[in-house]
Amino acid sequence: MPQAVWKESWKQKAKKLKSEVVALYFAWKDPRMPWYAKLFSLIIVGYALSPIDLIPDFIPVLGYIDDLILIPLGVALAIKIIPPVVMADARKKASEVQTKPKVWIGAVIIIGVWILIVTAVVLFIFKKL
Repeated sequence: MPQAVWKESWKQKAKKLKSEVVALYFAWKDPRMPWYAKLFSLIIVGYALSPIDLIPDFIPVLGYIDDLILIPLGVALAIKIIPPVVMADARKKASEVQTKPKVWIGAVIIIGVWILIVTAVVLFIFKKL
């Protein structure tokens, strides 16, 4: 397979994933969504659109696991639990927007996780001293 075709297929997949994340955002706002689908969609959208990653990208290999594995799997699962009519309407809305929404709740959650990790490490170190 020529390299240009390979790159193009990855670009198309990435573009589709971004579009699906925006569609999940609109589905999350839909009142027809079940509560569990809303909650899961909020987590996925918050994390995907967050300006902060749980595992920073500068960490070799691990930094890209969330971008390459966790987000696509989360999006796929969310789409499976969302009613098809809601997802179809959300995809239509997503195709009409020009910029992706900013979801800061993901950043807040990730900062909270990092604070808990640092606190646990500090407490562990103090107990060992």
